[in-house]
Amino acid sequence: MWRYHNPVAVTFGVGSLETLAARVAGRSYLLVTYPDTRFAALAEQVSARLGPPVARVSDVAPNPDLADLDRQTARVAQARATAEVVLAVGGGSVIDSAKVLAAAGGGEGAVEALLAGGEPPAGWRPLPLIAVPTTAGTGSEVTSWATVWDRAASTKRSLDHPRLYPEAAVIDPALMCAMPRALTISTGLDALSHALESLWNRHINPISAMHAVAAARTILEVLPALACAPDDLDLRRRMAQAALSAGLAFSGTRTAIAHAISYPVTLHHGVPHGIACSFTLPMILHGLADADGLTGWALREIFGPDLRAGAWRLAAFLEGLDVHLEPADYGIGATEWSEILAAATAGDRGRNFIATAAAVQPLPPRPSDQTPTVPNR
Repeated sequence: MWRYHNPVAVTFGVGSLETLAARVAGRSYLLVTYPDTRFAALAEQVSARLGPPVARVSDVAPNPDLADLDRQTARVAQARATAEVVLAVGGGSVIDSAKVLAAAGGGEGAVEALLAGGEPPAGWRPLPLIAVPTTAGTGSEVTSWATVWDRAASTKRSLDHPRLYPEAAVIDPALMCAMPRALTISTGLDALSHALESLWNRHINPISAMHAVAAARTILEVLPALACAPDDLDLRRRMAQAALSAGLAFSGTRTAIAHAISYPVTLHHGVPHGIACSFTLPMILHGLADADGLTGWALREIFGPDLRAGAWRLAAFLEGLDVHLEPADYGIGATEWSEILAAATAGDRGRNFIATAAAVQPLPPRPSDQTPTVPNR
């Protein structure tokens, strides 16, 4: 028995930003975006289509911190009371921040209760959210949770509730052409991680697996080419569609061991999230070389019949994108690595993993006949 559900209305395609006014449908809105010049211009473009927002939160930083979110929430409290919808225009950090603001708009104490793993107050009704992603990676536009970093407590927290699925996602690949190479790679690898994490997952199902296989195969083919040609609109379109498929895959399964490992790597060593959750993928794949059932089928659809060889091809793919594969490359010593693995296995995401920490071991010596390519199947 399995279940799959995703309520987000998706509009996808080059030029789909033109549909935003119809989606907002005249409602008053709170605009959430980044502070730099490009996004200021994009915010003005949106305002010209929709009319001015009731307020604008334009100081979102990467990996939003709880203290900053508290200040932003307090700053727009009065305007938020008159907003009918929250509009997020930006990457995953913007969409996650917008979910916090949407949750806070539903009633006092809701954010605190959800971050503590509890239920929101009775009668809580978060503001509806429309997401316009400008990166291809996080999948936040089709999930019901947000990542919140609490640096004061040295931890990562989650805001998670079914009512926090966006009402709609408007995905226009043309908005992604300005992404720099490093961000293109990091977000693309985040999407690849979402796809693979949904496959070695206790909540895998046939629908999530089909989305994941399609996403992973496309990313393995497209991302190296896109890193070399970031303004290629067709490559951006294919990458955006793959990231969407990965988001739809893990929106029902959540992530697993690689993401659990990634959080302290990002928090304590400053490694970008997409890199932190992808450098372990080859060792995990190698540890699952004998996987069977739906997981085994899906992984072999992506990497071919020999998953050990596939793990080395995946390693070569990552190395070709300048991703280092050893914990020591990120300043993580043996003792800390053991502690990270133990904590990751014990956490919620680690418990989604179909195996144990024993599957997350350094790759054996590279086979002499290993070719540095991922099969184009």
